[in-house]
Amino acid sequence: MNSPTAPPPHDERTKVESWRMHVLLEAGFPTHLVERLAASDVDLHEAVELLRSGCRPETAAEILL
Repeated sequence: MNSPTAPPPHDERTKVESWRMHVLLEAGFPTHLVERLAASDVDLHEAVELLRSGCRPETAAEILL
């Protein structure tokens, strides 16, 4: 009998990074920063809030990274 197996952790990480990229793009970060931020462990809520507060994306990335 075949039992279902859990997806490899790499697949889950890829899904999470993809979702993080979507959130950051929607917030207004440019693609070159989105890729770096999504792969890191920065707080997405903080990243979005920095932009909403008027912070430039490049400055926000410097603060977060």
